[in-house]
Amino acid sequence: MSIPQSGGGLIEHPDQLAEYMASGCKPKSDWRIGTEHEKFGYCKDTLKPLPYEGERSILAVLEGLRDRFGWAEVREGGKLIGLEQNGANVSLEPGGALELSGAPLETIHQTCDEVNEHLAEVKSIADEIGVGFIGLGAAPIWSHDEMPLMPKGRYKLMDAYMDTVGSAGKTMMRRTTTVQVNLDFGSEADMVQKMRVALALQPVATALFANSPFFEGKPNGMKSYRSWVWRHLDEARTGMMPFVFDEGFGFEAYVQHALDVPMYFVYRDGQYIDALGQSFRDFLRGELPALPGEKPTLSDWADHLTTLFPEARAKKFIEMRGADGGPWRRLCALPGFWVGLTYDQTALDAAWDLVKGWDAETREALRVGAGEQGLQARVGGLSMHDLAREVLDIAEAGLKARAMPGAGGLVPDETHFLNALRESVDSGKVPADELLDHYNGDWGGDLTRIYAAYSY
Repeated sequence: MSIPQSGGGLIEHPDQLAEYMASGCKPKSDWRIGTEHEKFGYCKDTLKPLPYEGERSILAVLEGLRDRFGWAEVREGGKLIGLEQNGANVSLEPGGALELSGAPLETIHQTCDEVNEHLAEVKSIADEIGVGFIGLGAAPIWSHDEMPLMPKGRYKLMDAYMDTVGSAGKTMMRRTTTVQVNLDFGSEADMVQKMRVALALQPVATALFANSPFFEGKPNGMKSYRSWVWRHLDEARTGMMPFVFDEGFGFEAYVQHALDVPMYFVYRDGQYIDALGQSFRDFLRGELPALPGEKPTLSDWADHLTTLFPEARAKKFIEMRGADGGPWRRLCALPGFWVGLTYDQTALDAAWDLVKGWDAETREALRVGAGEQGLQARVGGLSMHDLAREVLDIAEAGLKARAMPGAGGLVPDETHFLNALRESVDSGKVPADELLDHYNGDWGGDLTRIYAAYSY
């Protein structure tokens, strides 16, 4: 989850809210790729999740990365809760999952190198202390009570609030992980087109990356249990945002939506101040109960935008949020999928042509079907399997058109990052299907075998 935002002065006029988002517009030559991924840590001998402190702990991993690889500390309330280096940061999810938020990079080759380096660093520390890390969309065995809440003020507030707005918020916080990619836009019109394509095709990403068929020690009947969790979290701040497809959508419409989402907190002087359920509109008027008489800064607005959790999220860039955490090849495949669809105009237009006739009910049904059935989902006359094949063709064409070489020019473009997804489309099986085949086959129903087989 996001770290506190900074660098914004006092909001003196409501227009500044949309202007803040519009300030993210960049020329195409400056578009970058930021990849984020989360993974669960566990003790190799007990297969239990890592505590925050101790010989085998999240803290020990963070300190190892700091001391051996030169990462700078991020502290809150005296606790080490993250690391920074060269535009990237390592942070903690509420239940202790470790996240890399990558630096903004020019090519997928670079972002994949960054992922490789990070995982190698983590593994070198983890192996020495008897710790492993695994990429799955949901914790396969651990119960809620086994998952420690990390010492971050934001998480303490959210944890107390979640049960009041939905049934799955605490599960999301502690027992799910994701991989996502952050992408730029060139103008308001470009943002609009990318957001519409992102939301409409997010179910295809959910299906292709589905990797959470187990929960609390047994199959849960879904391909992406994580997707189900997000559908039962908090209606005010999640979902497919049908208004994005309305005529006239733009920065201002997104602002109005965000203003309608209840607040979580205000960050002041290293502390998270409880503003649960309060209104940012009241804050603009100086009437926020949490801070009477005080008006917000642009940093407060940036923080508030991070508390919206739709399938695609707009800030100064767009976050693609529909994929389960997973194995190494899919950490590099997700940026390949979305960069191919959105960073070449011909590909983006083709993607929009594919989805522009769908209504809100179709998009939502695809979302539900992707999580429950993966590539086997069908909605009306739409086959998710056929749709995934067509979308991958568009993404591949977009990556070919980008023609970004790697390996010193030996690799002509970024299309090979889609190979893992091609294999899924060719076989009809996504990671969840492969996991279930093992569970029902050579694992003999012994889910503990997932750790040795699928850890990084």
